[in-house]
Parts: sequence; C-alpha cells; structure tokens
Amino acid sequence: MGNGLKNVLTTLWIGGMWIVGVIVTPALFASLDKAVAGMVAGKLFHAIGWIGIVAGIFLAIWWIWKDGLRAFQGLRLWLILGMLLCTLVNQFAIFPMIAELKPVVSNAAEGMFGGGLAQWHTISSLIYLLQSVMGLAYVWKSDY
Repeated sequence: MGNGLKNVLTTLWIGGMWIVGVIVTPALFASLDKAVAGMVAGKLFHAIGWIGIVAGIFLAIWWIWKDGLRAFQGLRLWLILGMLLCTLVNQFAIFPMIAELKPVVSNAAEGMFGGGLAQWHTISSLIYLLQSVMGLAYVWKSDY
C-alpha cells in the first residue's frame, strides 16, 4: 500500500504541476478573457499547491522511513524537500501577496521586475519553474 500511495501522490503532484503549468494555463489564457483566465489559473495553482503539500510531506516521510538517515545522502529526498519548500513559499508567502495586490492594481507593472503584481507573478513563476524541473529530475531518476 505505501509504495502504491507513493506512486499515486508522485503522479498527482508532479504530473499535475506539469499539466497545469504547461497545458491548462496557456490554454486558459488563449481561450478566455485575461481576468477570467487568471482567476481560474490561480485556483488551479492553489489546488495543486495543496496537493503538493500533502504529497511532499508524505514522500519525505516515506523516503526517511524507507531509507532511514541514508535518505539524506541521496538526491531523491532533497528534490522532494526542495519542491516542498517551493510549494510552501508560493502557497503561503507569494500567493497571498498577489491576492492582496490584485484589487489595488488595475494593470500589471511594466517590465519583468517592474514591481508590484508583475514582479510577484514573475517570482512565483520562476519558483514554479524551479519546482517543476526538480520534479522532472525526481521522476527521471526514480527507479519505480
């Protein structure tokens, strides 16, 4: 049961991140009004964040339970912990800042790091990209 749950949670979290970030969000922005697309995408990123928190905690515990302190010597646990940290930062630090700025800002600030809403979206996107690459490395290196 534990190995099966590990595989399901890995698939939900990492697969879900890639589906939401690479397929669903671009499709939303290509098909809907930007405000509506942003609202729906935000809800999807929030949902996959909660899946990541549950999956990340479970996977970290699972690898430590399975390998003991040796788990800290391997890449798998560090990838999971890194992904979990990215999820926690986005979920509890950056997403709330974005939600707070949205009502105040009618348009995103100019430039990649122009300040305000655009800046926090960019930072969140870079964290999500880092997390997605770590997830890809985790799956690539896994020996299911």
